[in-house]
Amino acid sequence: MDLLTVRWFLTVAELGHVTNAASELRISQPGLSRAIARLERELGLPLLDRAGRGVVLSPYGRVFAEHARRLVAEEEAVHRALAQAADPEHGEVSLGFLHTQGPSFVPDLIRRYREHHPGVAFRLRQDRSERVTAMVLDGRADLAINSPWPADPSLTWHPLVTERLQLAVPSAHRLARRRRASVRDVLDEPFVALREGAHLRNVAEQLFANAGAPPRIAFEGEETSTVRGLVSAGLGVAIVPPPRPGEEFSGLRHLTLTDPGATRTIGLVWSTARTRPPVVEGFRRFVLEHGGEGQLTDSSVTWVQ
Repeated sequence: MDLLTVRWFLTVAELGHVTNAASELRISQPGLSRAIARLERELGLPLLDRAGRGVVLSPYGRVFAEHARRLVAEEEAVHRALAQAADPEHGEVSLGFLHTQGPSFVPDLIRRYREHHPGVAFRLRQDRSERVTAMVLDGRADLAINSPWPADPSLTWHPLVTERLQLAVPSAHRLARRRRASVRDVLDEPFVALREGAHLRNVAEQLFANAGAPPRIAFEGEETSTVRGLVSAGLGVAIVPPPRPGEEFSGLRHLTLTDPGATRTIGLVWSTARTRPPVVEGFRRFVLEHGGEGQLTDSSVTWVQ
């Protein structure tokens, strides 16, 4: 299978239009159409369906696109590994991590590492837990800083730091003057939760169950910053990670949760099935040795949405 044609197919799939894809790829539209047709004949299945003036993935195309992205990622990993093998001090590390680790934890790790390895660049990918894990599985990330322990047996997870979770309350809340609280203290109050499936949502629901009742969910947010914003607006209380050094939030207070199990352990994730280039292995060892200790970005850091 020609990987160049596979890349062309993924561009068509992303843009949903053959002509626009040909323009972006700087090739002729008839040439691109013939290449896609050859790929479909090779696979024996239609990959694209017409949709007005554009195209959409067929059911077979959706399946193929998922695997095609992995093929392309593997090819990129090969080229990157070969280049880095010659000079591991000037390679690139692709790192996925949780949104909550972005303000200081990850930037501080990178800053400390690059004090002694200034030629190493980083490509950073922020997302929620299950997507960060998927990045390592399909090769989009070399390493990830994530929670909880991933279930996939092909991944290894090493704990770095355990956080004591906190209860976020509005600054005018009856508990705002306290330093500590338990879930039982807010059992009957409106609760601002992360979306279903988020690790912290699961932890929160278990803490409420242990306290004797499910949370009275009033609002759901995609990220902890949104959750904190809703709390500061007086719309409820929430269970959140502790603020990082230097982080300030107006309109709310953070109280340490005393409940057993009100913790979150952050760890480093990597694939045992994938070869790690020397530059990746160097950073992995650094994180394992120093990741539990203790903000910056520069031109060597690329943020990937």
